[in-house]
Amino acid sequence: MQDHYETLGVGRTATADDIKKAYRKLARVHHPDANPGDASAEERFKEISHAHDVLSDPAKRKEYDDRLRFGGRMPNGAGGAAGGADMGGFGDFADMFSSIFRTAKGGRTTTEPPAARRGADVEVEVNLSFDQAMAGAQVPVSVETPVACADCSGTGAKPGTSPRLCPECKGRGVRGRDGGAFAFSEPCPRCGGNGTVIDDPCPTCGGSGSTHTRTQIKVKIPPGVKDGTRVRLKGKGQAGTRGGPAGDLQVLTRVAPSRLYTRKGDDLVLNVPVTFAEAALGAQVEVPTLEGRVKLTVPPGSPDGRALRLAGKGAPRLKGGGRGDLIATLRLDVPRELSDKQRKALEKYAELDGRDPRETLFS
Repeated sequence: MQDHYETLGVGRTATADDIKKAYRKLARVHHPDANPGDASAEERFKEISHAHDVLSDPAKRKEYDDRLRFGGRMPNGAGGAAGGADMGGFGDFADMFSSIFRTAKGGRTTTEPPAARRGADVEVEVNLSFDQAMAGAQVPVSVETPVACADCSGTGAKPGTSPRLCPECKGRGVRGRDGGAFAFSEPCPRCGGNGTVIDDPCPTCGGSGSTHTRTQIKVKIPPGVKDGTRVRLKGKGQAGTRGGPAGDLQVLTRVAPSRLYTRKGDDLVLNVPVTFAEAALGAQVEVPTLEGRVKLTVPPGSPDGRALRLAGKGAPRLKGGGRGDLIATLRLDVPRELSDKQRKALEKYAELDGRDPRETLFS
């Protein structure tokens, strides 16, 4: 059995974001467009895509993880040779073990009703300015979710008609299958496990019983989010089935770059231009922070590129509270044009200096 986690190079506890990042990285390398004529790259890309398809879907991933726990094989004595037989398709495994019949006296069997299923997660992206990401914001998000069809009241049958009991499974949604020591059940092929069949589907929903609607939700974005941060709203995704809980809404933040700052973790890096005189003699200069302008002390003899740290003046931390630091990087501002007085003053300084800064380095 192919190990999808190994294919993507992630652990079995990887988050949905980890899986997505790993897939994108591998897909760029192995995409057929990037490897024209390379059959092995195309095959590898198919494996990567299939692994992502399984692990990015919460329901598919749960079923796959269940399969891994059994090693991809049937337990001993269940429809195969001792030690287990290869499963082939996981659908058979899930169907059998999610609905095992308990054999009673007289050969009669009982089964549990179909299990509740959690609704799927819904992912949306929101675009934020750098200032919004730093301060936090409330942004409207449009979410498309399924709702019961108003014309058929969710039955899936044309108005004026009703679904009828499935003649094959008699409404149970499953049919029995002999497995030797045990009797198993599988979804009824006639009704797909619903227990009913629809002869005349609703023209509005096509027999699905649901239509899609768009809902506006106000999402609170906490201060300090980065580009790619996920904000989870529990229970705001798709509705569950058979009484199961709703999925979650995952809001992926896309943050525009700042004109002034470069972000490194929770620290912000700011380039601060200084004159030769300020760098040589030392000075106090004003620099912008997220909370307003503050005084920065430039020590005498500061070289170009020197980094000065202003503690607690960086980005808000999403976890643990507080802020990162502001890293002020000094950049020597060399004038392109000089007045006569400035030129003479610099020429006089050069005479008085008399040093060759290259002598020690190049000797």
